[in-house]
Amino acid sequence: MTYRTTIGWSLITSGIVTLLLAFLPGDSLWWGIGLLVLGIAIFVGRR
Repeated sequence: MTYRTTIGWSLITSGIVTLLLAFLPGDSLWWGIGLLVLGIAIFVGRR
């Protein structure tokens, strides 16, 4: 059940981030890299 919830949150978050990237100023590549690093840091930190 946890696995399914994780996939669900991942998809929801991906959708929100995709929408945000369309509206944020600047190069979306740098926003994407920054959010990816932040996500990895949070994921590793929670373990």
